Amino acid sequence: MPDPVLRKEVTAYGQKMVMVCDGKCNKAWGINNRPRHQLSDDEDDYEYLADDELGEAPKDPGTYEGDQAKPSEPRVVLMNKWCFRECERRSWGRTDKELELRDFSKRLSNRKEG
Repeated sequence: MPDPVLRKEVTAYGQKMVMVCDGKCNKAWGINNRPRHQLSDDEDDYEYLADDELGEAPKDPGTYEGDQAKPSEPRVVLMNKWCFRECERRSWGRTDKELELRDFSKRLSNRKEG
């Protein structure tokens, strides 16, 4: 698991939450737009492609949360609503102990193992 480089406390669903991110906005496609490899005829059986299989993500992937788009620079806009709802690179939970970032250095199945 990559180490988070960004951390922000937010209020979501009426509760205090913690959100962390690896800060690689240039590789953030959005959870619904990230290129994937279909493994079978089952539409839910796929793997997200690894970062090294992809070029840079679009600066504007065309998805918005309210009036907020994907940040152009993570150090300037320290995670916004788009990050919370759409970004595949972030993790959020009630405490830091609940958080685990996805490792996009390799392909990732959309299904949990086990």
